[in-house]
Amino acid sequence: MLSLRPNCECCDHDLPADSADARICSFECTFCADCAGSRLGDRCPNCGGELVARPRRAADKLARWPASTERVFKPAGCAATAGAQS
Repeated sequence: MLSLRPNCECCDHDLPADSADARICSFECTFCADCAGSRLGDRCPNCGGELVARPRRAADKLARWPASTERVFKPAGCAATAGAQS
């Protein structure tokens, strides 16, 4: 089951479980659509994997299996990736 992390690792933008703007890789690294597209070229700076739209969990399922509250924030890794793509 996806952990549905609550924020973008690059800019720390909030990404609620029902957000259509969340992007993830196969390891569940989580980014907002803006950072994924404009800063990262739709590639995860951690593993190099493709960033895709994160599936949304139905509200009734969120009540039983809530989203993660653990925030991951790694702006330095994103800056290095963004600079390398220039």
